[in-house]
Order: sequence, then structure tokens, then C-alpha cells
Amino acid sequence: MQVIFAGTPMFAAQALEAILAAGHQVPLVMTQPDRPAGRGLHMQPSAVKSVALARGIPVYQPQRLKDPATHQPLALAADVMVVAAYGLILPPAVLQLPRYGCLNIHASLLPRWRGAAPIHRAIEAGDTQTGITIMQMDAGLDTGPMLLAAAMEINANDTTGSLHDRLAALGAQLIVTALEKLGRPAGLTAQAQPEAGATYAAKIDKEEARLDWSQPAAVLERKVRAFNPFPGATVMLAGKPIKLWQARVECEIEPGHVGCRAEPGKVLAADASGIVVACGQGSLRLLELQSPGSRRLPCGDFLRGMVVADLMC
Repeated sequence: MQVIFAGTPMFAAQALEAILAAGHQVPLVMTQPDRPAGRGLHMQPSAVKSVALARGIPVYQPQRLKDPATHQPLALAADVMVVAAYGLILPPAVLQLPRYGCLNIHASLLPRWRGAAPIHRAIEAGDTQTGITIMQMDAGLDTGPMLLAAAMEINANDTTGSLHDRLAALGAQLIVTALEKLGRPAGLTAQAQPEAGATYAAKIDKEEARLDWSQPAAVLERKVRAFNPFPGATVMLAGKPIKLWQARVECEIEPGHVGCRAEPGKVLAADASGIVVACGQGSLRLLELQSPGSRRLPCGDFLRGMVVADLMC
């Protein structure tokens, strides 16, 4: 098939690689403009652009697609456009350009977690299952008919990073299957999304990363995993903002555990096995931390050179 590909991060780059490996032709790749990154804030190409350049595929990087003139490079004799974490909304005129329209690789089991951050929100909410949905795109936000779906379990220790990598592999596999079926006489069967159970996965705001000790320990533990690797959960500890990368619920219920009724934010214990902090309900053991300007450290290394008694004041 002739496939226009639109995507930006590594999640999308893995799908592009799989489409090319399956023998499909990609005459054009569309991706976000280069962004400054790294310590020197040098302009860096997206992961998708890097794959395209390595394969000699033309790259199109519009700032926006509202102006009809920006649609002209997309007016190719393409069978389909595949979209994965692209970052710009495609107007109806673009959705109608390819023969089979536009297929989206979405990292959730729709209609749950429509929107920009489905992986983060699934972990934050305590979901035990997610997956990939291949969807026929329409003018709505992830509201189009579902063509294929595959489920995946969310493990108790999954972070957004670990779950992202497994979903990226599943998405790459599923879009290749979808393209194979699309080219056959039977095609793909479209199923309308039910409105029941629809939820919205809002984009992650850095302000959300500041954890509030008054919340239950179980909620905070999920947030730590959901915000790993981006934007990284931040807690106030002994008056300093500390990045928290790994934590474990120490106590979930009030009765029968010292500290379960302590003031939220109070450090109850601190040693190489972790820093135990009282929460609104239960307590949380902090296992991997990062001071400003430092690197991520297991708790034992983090505590070296600190006076534990000062931490517990």
C-alpha cells in the first residue's frame, strides 16, 4: 500500500519502522517541527523524522494545518494515512484525502481514555488493563469507529515508561495487521464507539507533578508511576523539592500501624530501605529520589551525608 505516515515520538517511530518492514511504500512522512532539546537546547528532529531521513523518505513539518494551502503536499495518490501521536489535529479535508481515509493508532481501549495522555491516565486511575485501538479517524477527538483492538494488562509496578514501550510494540504489530486486512476484499469491520464508559485523558500539566501528602498513599504511589519518566513526581521533603521516581505503599488503612494517623508529610522513618512518609490515608515508602541538580539515587545513597534526625523534624 501507499501509506502517508503522520507521527512524532518514539511510539510512532516504531510503527513507521514496522510498516516499512512489512513492505508498504511510504511516499511522505509528516511530523512536528524540530524542537530545542538537551543541555544546549539545540534543535532536534523528532524520532519519526530520524527514521524517515535514514530511509530517504521526504518529510513535511507544518506548524499547523488550518490553511488549505498546507494540505497540498498531502494530495498524493495514497491509499491511507496512518496517524500515531502526531500532535496536530487533522482537519476534515485532510482526513478525506487518502482512498481509505486516516487510521489512528491509539494507546487505550476506546472509548476509555480518549485524548492526549491515555497511558499516564490509565496508570494514575489504577486501571488493570489497557491496550491499542486502531480507529478510523473522524472530525471528533478519538471518537471514530474502531477497526481493531488488542488488550494488555497493566502490571502493579508499571510506569508510563515501561507500559509505553510494550504498547508501542503492540501498536506497531496491530497497524501492520490492519493494513493487511485493509487491502483484502473483506476489509476491516468498523464498530461505532459506545458513549458509555467514555473518558478523557487530558494532557499532563507539570503542575500535576507536585504531590500532595494529604492524599491517600495508594493514590500518590500511582501518580509516581504515572509521571515516570515525564514530568517526574515532585514532593516537598524537609523543605526541599525532591523528584520521586519510585515508591511503595507502606500502609493503606488507619488502624494498627504506627504513623497511619500522623500528620500528612511527616517523616516516620528513614534508612537504606526507604523514607516512610505519612499521607492523608496510610503512609508511603520512598525508594528512589533525586535532589535538585543531582541524579536519581536509591534511598540509601540519597541519605548519605544527611542527618536523619533533621529529616524527621
